[in-house]
Amino acid sequence: MFLGEIFGPDLLIVVIVVAVLIFGGSAIPKLAKNLGSAKSEFEKGLKEAKSTDASADKPAASAEIKAPDTDK
Repeated sequence: MFLGEIFGPDLLIVVIVVAVLIFGGSAIPKLAKNLGSAKSEFEKGLKEAKSTDASADKPAASAEIKAPDTDK
């Protein structure tokens, strides 16, 4: 309940006003676009990492495990 009181709609309005004052009105859409593209790139990387991990866990069907050569 305490976090609900801190992060209420009043704080959201204050954060938006401060962001407009700091970055200016014209820079806010650019900032939002950059944040959105960064989020999508991050999610894309997570999906690639999961698919890489999944394919690394599967043994190769044509691969043979050979014992090391001890005769020299």
